[in-house]
Amino acid sequence: MYQYNRQRGFTLIEVMVVVVILALLAAIIVPKIMSRPEQARLVKAKQDILAVENAMDLYKLDNGSYPTLEQGISALVTKPTQPPVPNDWNGYLKQIPSDPWGHAYQYTNPGKHGEIDIYSFGPNNANSDPESKNVIGNWTIK
Repeated sequence: MYQYNRQRGFTLIEVMVVVVILALLAAIIVPKIMSRPEQARLVKAKQDILAVENAMDLYKLDNGSYPTLEQGISALVTKPTQPPVPNDWNGYLKQIPSDPWGHAYQYTNPGKHGEIDIYSFGPNNANSDPESKNVIGNWTIK
């Protein structure tokens, strides 16, 4: 007996239908995503600030206090050598993040809005006033 061994696969028409459906979905979704890059940058800044704040809390838990203003955020990456030198320092961040607009995050200790303030001046960075409405800070996220 002869067995008919037919290979199974997709026909060209089936593949074309899938490609058309994907193209239609992309035409609907991509403009919605692409029109929101600034919103994505704001979300990234907020996530970075929360990550730095959490690392600061771990630093305080290990060493009894937050880094001084002079030690700054870099105390989370490299062990401070200026007093007060932490006794139980661990690496808290791999690197110091920059805000989505390419500027350094700001840190104040003591802060005006809490024990510490961690913030970015936002998209324009021209107004270096921490009280500006464009500032994204750990006090504005909560």
